[in-house]
Amino acid sequence: MPIDLPTIWAGIIAFAVLAYVILDGFDLGVGILFPFFPDKHDRNVMTNSIAPVWDGNETWLVLGGGGLMAVFPVVYATVLPALYMPIILMLLGLIFRGVAFEFRHRTTRGSSWWDGGFWLGSTIAAFTQGIAVGALVQGINIANRSYAGAWWDWLTPFTVLTGAAVVVGYALLGATWLNLKTSGALQAKSRRLAMFAGFGTLALIGVVSLWSPFIREIYFERWFGWPTAFFSSFVPVMLAGCAVLLWHGLTTDKHLQPFLAALGLFVLCFIGLGISFYPYIVPGALTIAEAAAPESSLSFLLVGAAVLVPVILAYTGYAYWVFRGKIDPEEGYH
Repeated sequence: MPIDLPTIWAGIIAFAVLAYVILDGFDLGVGILFPFFPDKHDRNVMTNSIAPVWDGNETWLVLGGGGLMAVFPVVYATVLPALYMPIILMLLGLIFRGVAFEFRHRTTRGSSWWDGGFWLGSTIAAFTQGIAVGALVQGINIANRSYAGAWWDWLTPFTVLTGAAVVVGYALLGATWLNLKTSGALQAKSRRLAMFAGFGTLALIGVVSLWSPFIREIYFERWFGWPTAFFSSFVPVMLAGCAVLLWHGLTTDKHLQPFLAALGLFVLCFIGLGISFYPYIVPGALTIAEAAAPESSLSFLLVGAAVLVPVILAYTGYAYWVFRGKIDPEEGYH
């Protein structure tokens, strides 16, 4: 039986994107929550909780983007022109956020401005990531393997909704992360914010999920047609289970459980996207097989990925292990 290299590579890139979303999502969420914590000491503790891991989390974004360019060059060449503006804004947000993260610890008079920059960069990055996902779901106009749409096709009510959903979802991840890593009044406030963000995230997931099947006929068939509806129905059931675990963890003062439940919500939403998309990599336009590079290129690059991905997983896991446990409010990593 021949090895399906395009599908294997689609799985690798999908894993890299998911790893980025769930890992960088919570540290972007910490920045999004800054306005709710006006005290400078609280903000220092919040940034200290992500200082050892935040820049390493973005490794997965580089892997996903670089892998897409090398393995699915047609997708890279057609999707990027469709999403130039949100992608540029996302990168500017990530850059500005990184600069603000470092500068806020090294200045006194301007620290409040850098705090604002950290919040703004985090929020813009999260919002534009949601817009990009929404634009992919609603479809990209491709003709003759080239982008054939208009400059502003990415901006619609649906993409604005998905952008807002990602911002609120990342805020939930950030709040549950702070509930896990901090203590005292900061943890208690984070737990309360996680309750509100959890309700908002679930409500927005519900609206997006109800809207999406009516965007394209293939989505409707996947979610409501037989027999695929039988398998698709497990996703909302498991989402409900994660919601119960989230609520139970927050109301009984659990520390790890709410964070894992919030991650579960994102993983299940990602699986839902996979159910809607497969076998397309650009819905309704390009399948995984059509967009893939030549087999020789896929084989050559897979050797590198087989070495690189485990190494990234190893050092990421080691970093989280070394810096496990609660943050000491009187200590920092800067």
